[in-house]
Amino acid sequence: MARIETMAELRNHYVAAKGRAVDKELQRLEKHSRRLIELSPFLILGTMGADGLTDVSPRGEAPGFVQVIDDETVAIPDRPGNNRLDTLGNILGNPAVALIFLIPGMDEVLRINGFAEIRDDDDLRQRFAVKGKLPATVLVVKIKQLYLHCPKAIMRAGLWDAATHIDRKSLPTLGRMIADQIDSAAPTEGQDEMVARYKTQLY
Repeated sequence: MARIETMAELRNHYVAAKGRAVDKELQRLEKHSRRLIELSPFLILGTMGADGLTDVSPRGEAPGFVQVIDDETVAIPDRPGNNRLDTLGNILGNPAVALIFLIPGMDEVLRINGFAEIRDDDDLRQRFAVKGKLPATVLVVKIKQLYLHCPKAIMRAGLWDAATHIDRKSLPTLGRMIADQIDSAAPTEGQDEMVARYKTQLY
């Protein structure tokens, strides 16, 4: 096995990208990418910290939770989480972000690359109110690149095929797994208890 260290060496293993694979890259939203964002209930947000380590974080709620501000800008509310602030802290040091939007039942995904800023404007936060609760902050992303990924990865994974879904009981509860990881003897809550508690903390 040899380590590949140059783009020339890497390219030796792949044919050149051409045609639609190259042409599909856009710099702004249009009707189809806007509609995909409107329908998406879930995205994955990638950032990079000052230490050079990358981070990916899930974001999700009802379709339409990401709002299109204009053809070059989208806004994402920051809902209650674990308060580590890994993603937001990374953005303070390096505003480059990558977004992958998924829609259940659709194998194609939308990718956006751009630069983000964290806002706490009251009028902007009000746009994302749910049951009277506002996000602590809103991430505003200026789009630099966007394109549709082909469906091969989702097809290979069978992601939306119910036949591939595992029985949740195949793994311990989240609390049990974390307790094992950190070698904690503290009692852990059951899966049903955890889900019930989280449902009171979504917003």
